[in-house]
Amino acid sequence: MTVRRVLERAVPAVLVRFLSTVIAGLVGAGLLLVNPPQAAAVSSSSVFNNPLSSVGSERTAIRDHVVGLIKKADPKSTIRLSMYQLWSATVARALTEAHDDPVRAVNVQVVLDEGSASNPVADDTYATLKASLGTDTSRSSFVTLCPKGKSCLGDPARGSSVSHNKFVLFSSVGVGTLRDVVVQTSSNLTPSSYDKYWNSATTVSENSTLHDAYVTYFRKLAAKKWSSWTYSSTSAGTHKAYFFPRAGNSKASDTIVGVLDNVRCSWSDSAGTHRTRIRLAMFTLTRQAVADKFAALRRAGCSVDIVYSNTDAGTWRALHFTGGPDMRCYDHDHDGNGSTPRRVVHSKYLLIDGWYAGRPDKVLWTGSPNYSTRGLRANDEALMKINDDATLAAYANNLDAVRRAAVPGAADNVAVCKS
Repeated sequence: MTVRRVLERAVPAVLVRFLSTVIAGLVGAGLLLVNPPQAAAVSSSSVFNNPLSSVGSERTAIRDHVVGLIKKADPKSTIRLSMYQLWSATVARALTEAHDDPVRAVNVQVVLDEGSASNPVADDTYATLKASLGTDTSRSSFVTLCPKGKSCLGDPARGSSVSHNKFVLFSSVGVGTLRDVVVQTSSNLTPSSYDKYWNSATTVSENSTLHDAYVTYFRKLAAKKWSSWTYSSTSAGTHKAYFFPRAGNSKASDTIVGVLDNVRCSWSDSAGTHRTRIRLAMFTLTRQAVADKFAALRRAGCSVDIVYSNTDAGTWRALHFTGGPDMRCYDHDHDGNGSTPRRVVHSKYLLIDGWYAGRPDKVLWTGSPNYSTRGLRANDEALMKINDDATLAAYANNLDAVRRAAVPGAADNVAVCKS
C-alpha cells in the first residue's frame, strides 16, 4: 500500500496533498525509510584444500580465503586470530598492511602458541608481526605467545599442552557487507598444511552471538589466566561453540561422548524405517571413551564410517571387529623420505545424519580438537556445531574425496596407523 493511500484512509482529503508532499521530500532526502532494511541473515560457507592438486590455488585455498578476508577488512575494524602454527609471509604481510595503512588502520590482535616463534622450522612471521603490532595486550593491536610448553588456559598439572586453536574473527568486512565473521578451520597457516594435509574451514557471518562468544574466549586466551578458566559453550541459533580445555577425568565430562549419547541408530515413520549415518574425518583418534562409543553405536545398528591418520593400540582394537565401523587410515609417506611431512587427513569433523537429540536431523561438528586426551583436557581448542544441510553436504562431499585418496586405506593393520 502506498503512503498516499494510507493517508487517504486516515486523514481528511484536504491534508492529503500537503502531507504527501512533505513525506515524499523526507523519503527523497533519505530521512524516512518506507521499507527499512532487514538484518542480514546468518550465512555459512565452507572451503577445503586439496593437497593432491597440481593447481596451487587448490592447495592454498584456505590460506587464500583467510587472506582475502583480511584484505577486505573495513577501516578501524578488528581482526582477531588464534593459531597453533603460523608460518606464512603471505598472512603476515596481509595483517601488517591492514594494520599499518594509515587509512585502514585495522586493529589486529594475534594469539599464538609459543612454538610459532621457537619451532626450528618456524620462519620470521612472528618477528614481522611483533615489529608491526607490538606485544602489549592492553593495546588495540598486539601479538602474544602462550607460555612455553603450555597452552594459554591449560592447567600445568595436566602436563605439557599447546594452544591448538585455528580460528580468525572479523568485526566487519567489505564495507559492512559481512559483519561478525567467524572462520573456524582445522588448518594451521603453514606450507605443509596446504601441500601435505587435507583440511577444512567454515565461515559464519551475521551471527553476533557466535562471534561475541569467540571474542570472549579470545580475550581469555590473551589474558592467559589459566587458574580462573572453565570450559564453556554458547548456543547461537543454528550454531553452537564449545571452548576448551575441559576439566574432568570421566566420560561424563567428555564433550564428544556427550554428543554421541544423543544418537539413536534407527527410527520409523510413515515413510518407513531409517538408519542413522555417522561419518568422521579425524587426524588423531586416541580417546578410548570416544572409540568405545563409536563401536557401541555400530553394534546398535548405526552406519559408522571413519577416516583417520592416528590411533593407538586400544582405540584401534576397539574399532576393528567383524561387522565394525568402516575404517580408512590416511597416513602416507608419499615421497619415501622420512624427513618430510607425510600426507594425512588433518581435518577434525563429525557428521551425523539421522536421529539426533530426539528428532531426525543433520548436524556437523568441526574445529581444531583432535579426539585425544590433550585435545579435551589440556589444549586451547574451539569446536563449532552447525545445523545447516548445505554445509553438511559440502563436508560429506569432502569426506568422500578424502576417503577415496586414503592410503593405506582399509589395509590399516600397520604400525603407522596404530601409533
